[in-house]
Amino acid sequence: MNVVGCSSTGSSCVALHKKSPWDGKFISYVDSSWNNLRALRSSDCMGRILKNGGFSYTKSSPRTGPMQVLCMDYPRPELENTVNFLEAAKLSSSFRDCIRPTKPLEVVIAGAGLAGLSTAKYLADAGHKPILLEARDVLGGKIAAWKDKDGDWYETGLHIFFGAYPNIQNLFGELGINDRLQWKEHSMIFAMPSKPGEFSRFDFPEVLPAPFNGVWAILKNNEMLTWSEKLKFAIGLLPAMIGGQSYVEAQDSLSVTEWMKRQGVPDRVNDEVFIAMSKALNFINPDELSMQCILIALNRFLQEKHGSKMAFLDGNPPERLCMPIVDHIRSLGGQVQLNSRVQKIELNSDRTVKQFVLNNGSVITGDAYVFAAPVDILKLLLPEEWKEIPCFQKLNKLVGVPVINVHLWFDRKLKNTYDHLLFSRSPILSVYADMSVTCKEYYDPNRSMLELVFAPAEDWILRSDSDIIDATMKELAKLFPDEIAADQSKAKILKYHVVKTPRSVYKTVPNCEPCRPLQRSPIEGFYLSGDYTKQKYLASMEGAVLSGKLCAQAIVQDYDTLISRTLRGPSAEMFVT
Repeated sequence: MNVVGCSSTGSSCVALHKKSPWDGKFISYVDSSWNNLRALRSSDCMGRILKNGGFSYTKSSPRTGPMQVLCMDYPRPELENTVNFLEAAKLSSSFRDCIRPTKPLEVVIAGAGLAGLSTAKYLADAGHKPILLEARDVLGGKIAAWKDKDGDWYETGLHIFFGAYPNIQNLFGELGINDRLQWKEHSMIFAMPSKPGEFSRFDFPEVLPAPFNGVWAILKNNEMLTWSEKLKFAIGLLPAMIGGQSYVEAQDSLSVTEWMKRQGVPDRVNDEVFIAMSKALNFINPDELSMQCILIALNRFLQEKHGSKMAFLDGNPPERLCMPIVDHIRSLGGQVQLNSRVQKIELNSDRTVKQFVLNNGSVITGDAYVFAAPVDILKLLLPEEWKEIPCFQKLNKLVGVPVINVHLWFDRKLKNTYDHLLFSRSPILSVYADMSVTCKEYYDPNRSMLELVFAPAEDWILRSDSDIIDATMKELAKLFPDEIAADQSKAKILKYHVVKTPRSVYKTVPNCEPCRPLQRSPIEGFYLSGDYTKQKYLASMEGAVLSGKLCAQAIVQDYDTLISRTLRGPSAEMFVT
């Protein structure tokens, strides 16, 4: 359930004045170190510019006055020659280059999040006819967004596109929308709870290859970890570096906290780094999160030069990302239907799928069926006849984690921020960004809109919106001590939206990995797609897209079986245990 709230310091909500970021507020220049055209906002870019490794950034402290925002988009990094990008591109091309089917399969897909959209897109590329059903009136699933009465967008989550997302990056290229990603400088920026209003940075120099750029970023940061702590952390990570993927997978049985104790990593590494990472990756704390999740992220970020480089989408996800996929699907003969909620999976006598029954009573039939909705919904709709099958029994271990996304529109432009994702390091806030700076569609030269991920949210998901906003403002007063006060005596909230997702991505606790199902289910003709299914990027947008590709691949590989099944009808041999 999504809960939306609206608040104002006056008698009604205040619409914010919007202007294009290209209406004269930006000037262009050529930076010789990048040899590429950039856009720099001329109206409020001040502060000290520091040079480091051939790139520029701003930095300030309370002693030198309020921080001034440097607002620029960086060139798209060179991703095309990386091993993972080429692997993803090869899988994409396999759909376009495969033999065209003499009789295209009609594949019914429940769920138009990234997993369902990806499944449908690549099936259409292979010459088949997907019928994509979405329960709600908006595309995107976990990246859905809505427009309020003032024309402002609010989203399900704060979504970041990493260089280490090869299937996502391929998808943007295939759709011809690479220009919709706004790349930021190669840094990770953490708030300093012990120093309200100050931040600490990990800056990855462009001149160094991986993993040396990441090592340099860690070694250069002396504000969060001492040299002794960094050395013990590095020693603790040695087994992962030497043991590779097999070692990483073996750590699924340990929480982050347990692994750190076993490896002799100081507690302060947890306090300074891993709490923020855990909440950003899975919305939970290190004492719950499987260490495998952290090691997979570190492996991608440290082994790929641009792996940890981040980009924001230039606008709302349903229009700027999902609709191009829908247009592509429809251009190849596929269908996409909103307001089509699956109410029941109806079976044949042999326990294979006969049809999907929708909430309006209509039925949808096909040659194959895909369930691309979240795992919690699958468990609710799972037919009784399937519940004893081991593959489906294991799903009980996979439970969506609660998360809350908060949007706050202020009556002024906040200065103590960056044009970037920020790790708040708050007990109840995960990451946040000033979207009026980072995103072109949300740009506003006069007022800030902070989008914040409220996590862990388990104790807050049933609380009122006003309680959540009050708690958020108390934390923001620590991040913006000169600009925000909990009682709004400084910056005032013009309006807010709170979006609650009681069951988001699956909770990556220890020993979950063996419970994740393959995309090809034990039921002939029935497939699964979603970031909870088996793929190497865990619970993420990249994982969702890759799961869709793997699901489409399984269906293409099963073409002969599925066609013969359609011709012969259900039989007692089609149920697999």
